[in-house]
Amino acid sequence: MAQYSTNDFRKGLHVTHNNKPWTIVDFQHVSPGKGSSFVRTRLKNIETQQVVEVTYKVGDKVDAPDLEFRQLQYLYNDGTNYVFMDNESFDQLSLTSEELGDAKFFIVENSMVKGTYFQGKAIAVEIDNFVVLEVTEAPPNIKGDTSGGGGKPATMSTGLVVTVPFHINRGDMLKIDTRTKTYVEKVK
Repeated sequence: MAQYSTNDFRKGLHVTHNNKPWTIVDFQHVSPGKGSSFVRTRLKNIETQQVVEVTYKVGDKVDAPDLEFRQLQYLYNDGTNYVFMDNESFDQLSLTSEELGDAKFFIVENSMVKGTYFQGKAIAVEIDNFVVLEVTEAPPNIKGDTSGGGGKPATMSTGLVVTVPFHINRGDMLKIDTRTKTYVEKVK
């Protein structure tokens, strides 16, 4: 099994902590005036999205998790599970709403995602930073309400509610930033 030294740490690196897969969100090398140096890290659990702070001594080794990545196609939601198909083996797998987390707001039928497998079991999906979604509900425009540069809430086809400019209407296609859940632009 591969190992990483604290000198190899970088944002986005996958490591094993308490026998679970984690991603380094942030890290900082600290050299106090007295005592030995250490590395303070913020780790995000790939399965549960929990974030913890862990401190390592400089030179400590951590194991690389047994992760595998596969292209998956989202097929449908059967009411309780989201069903995906592995593009290589054509096997279908189901993930619950809890397992998907916020990713469920950004996947539409037939879209492609990157599946993350830990020890042979699907644990998460990664989505693109930007997706295009259709507006299914948007309140009517209020004539003359352009002061303040605010916006109105709009519901997307996946159930996500975002604040959009006043000129956005039902049926418009919008580019959404998946990291911040915010409106980027109207797609023509």
